[in-house]
Amino acid sequence: MNAHTRCVWPLIAVLAVGAVEAQAQPQPQSQSKTAAGETAAAPKQSPPRTVGEILAATAPSDWRALDPENTLYLELPLGRVVIELAPAFAPQHAANIRTLVRQKYFDGLAIIRSQDNFVVQWGDPENKRPLAPARDKLPPEFTAAAANRPFEPLPDRDGYAPEVGFSEGFPAARDESRGEAWLTHCYGMVGAGRANEPESGNGAELYVVTGHAPRQLDRNIALVGRVVKGMELLSTLPRGTGPLGFYEKPEQYVPIANVRMAADLPLADRERLEVLRTDTASFRAVVEARRNRRDDWYLVPAGYVDVCNVPIATRPPS
Repeated sequence: MNAHTRCVWPLIAVLAVGAVEAQAQPQPQSQSKTAAGETAAAPKQSPPRTVGEILAATAPSDWRALDPENTLYLELPLGRVVIELAPAFAPQHAANIRTLVRQKYFDGLAIIRSQDNFVVQWGDPENKRPLAPARDKLPPEFTAAAANRPFEPLPDRDGYAPEVGFSEGFPAARDESRGEAWLTHCYGMVGAGRANEPESGNGAELYVVTGHAPRQLDRNIALVGRVVKGMELLSTLPRGTGPLGFYEKPEQYVPIANVRMAADLPLADRERLEVLRTDTASFRAVVEARRNRRDDWYLVPAGYVDVCNVPIATRPPS
């Protein structure tokens, strides 16, 4: 299958009323004695207003470490891109990608496409590299069962789904009337390119969303994870000059040194990263801070946030 024919192409947390009310409730104030012996209330602390202030006040329990068995390192000439897989939504794709990585399928291949305001894609431009023992075809995995799935909805309506929010660290949507949930095509999300046949996406061609969220692709292609570090190495690549942003000449390709599972590298060679949990009050506060910007620059809070406009913070372990 010709790579050029394939279609290519991230927190959780509802605006919890309890979390917002907790910020608004009067807090116990410490008291101090005045010179006259009377008690005086200590000055009240203002609640955090910005994302940066919220993150600075987080507790260690608000953060989670990346699972090495679900973390990919894409090594490019200018550095490393770190990708977190989403096996809860696309388990067979995640398993097949692990197989491909461990058989070193991607080593020596290239980024072959950079389409402005859309995606960056990599794979085998000649489709000659053998896939086995990885599988050639997989079930679509465009949606997953919604029942018993962790999901914290946003309070705002969405144009592409009855409900959007976050599920275990990924931007997601769901339709409870159909019993379905799915990941959403936000900036930094990683998908498995496919041809017209729904079963043709096997993870051998992967893409990253580098432009405005193409949500029309939701439920039409399998999203398999998201970039948690190194997006700038992809979003700044030269744009392809061919149709759909494909590079027209091999010398334009961006070489891939290798792709590895974090679990297969020595500890000294792994990225030390923590990701803000999306099932916490701190993350809910981040959502509210993005819904109603209280930075000094903003004059009119929007009172709304899109699922793709809530950042999921990443940091080195504290």
